[in-house]
Amino acid sequence: MSYPDAQTAALALRPDEPVYCFRPDQLAADAEAFRTAFPGRTAYAVKTNPHPLILGGVAGAGIDAFDVASREEFRLAREAAPRADLFYMHPVKPASSIRAGLAEYGIRHMAVDHENEVAKILREARAAGIDASELTLFVRLATKGHAVYELSRKFGAAPGHAVELLQRVARLGAQAGLCFHVGSQVLQPDAYEQALKTAQWIRSRAGVPLAALDIGGGYPARYGRDPKHDAFPVPSPGELLPSILRAVDLAGFSDIPLIAEPGRAIVARSLSVIVRVLLRKGQRLYINDGIWASLSDSWTGKLTLPVQLIAEPDRLRPKGDPDRIVPFRIMGATCDSVDILSRPFWLPETVKTGDWIEVGHIGAYSLSLRTDFNGLYPDTFITVAAPFSA
Repeated sequence: MSYPDAQTAALALRPDEPVYCFRPDQLAADAEAFRTAFPGRTAYAVKTNPHPLILGGVAGAGIDAFDVASREEFRLAREAAPRADLFYMHPVKPASSIRAGLAEYGIRHMAVDHENEVAKILREARAAGIDASELTLFVRLATKGHAVYELSRKFGAAPGHAVELLQRVARLGAQAGLCFHVGSQVLQPDAYEQALKTAQWIRSRAGVPLAALDIGGGYPARYGRDPKHDAFPVPSPGELLPSILRAVDLAGFSDIPLIAEPGRAIVARSLSVIVRVLLRKGQRLYINDGIWASLSDSWTGKLTLPVQLIAEPDRLRPKGDPDRIVPFRIMGATCDSVDILSRPFWLPETVKTGDWIEVGHIGAYSLSLRTDFNGLYPDTFITVAAPFSA
């Protein structure tokens, strides 16, 4: 079903369960904006949002490479783009998944951060009759930098270890690459600059040819803001990437192919969700979604989500000024008392039981992390033409 905007959809459907609003034009525009700003290979990070609508839209926008982390992600990406290249960039992989990636999906690019992982991959390649020279093994570096989500606690080789791994990969006959992932929702280019300086040091000491440099993901999306605090500017890819690319040049990597793994910056604005107010208790709103469904990312990342009220017509409003925007504490739908968002929704003070709220910019991780806890699993999709407006 297609609607011009979420308000029209809500008043027509009058849903009691959450409804996802997919915006294909927004997805295409944001994918194209990233591809235009980045001169290397764009590999969409499937984990961010693996829904077929999203993957099909990403492929339709011309992205022909995918960062995948499991056999299910292999399948989903290949179904969306049969000729796409798959980059298996999870540093620790089951042998069976390596086997399937090599034999069934033609995967030849993989990440490693330990010598035992190198041995595991080469063992599976030999068993499949694949020469090591066909593989590119990216040594993942441990990095430090400011991000909403820091991603080097589990993975990444220390600089000295990374030098040894690059030399081992080259000695065993595979092509060697470097990769890092500075985090998710990175707001400043210095995190990339620090990682690139480390990569430069490692390259100079390893003394082996590099096939490529993968600078990972982390490119941010714009959300809402708390009116009580100054807004920190969130750069678009077109604003952030030039600084990163200058750092790439300064670190001496302009002579090798570049890869990036964007997710959030491409898909965040492509999806919103219409939720309903089940009950208002003072400044608390109980809604039919929450951290166990579409809103987990906002909870863990302490994100202020942009929202708009869709008022139930022909009902008395609570006393107050409909033009005055105030914070409401948001209670999720499950019986778990932890199911409370970490940031409020800023809404007109006249919001009431039975109203709907459109929650914008949830395209990243909302579908990846939703569960069926309490038997609540939102899965209704509509297409909406107009961009989300808070």
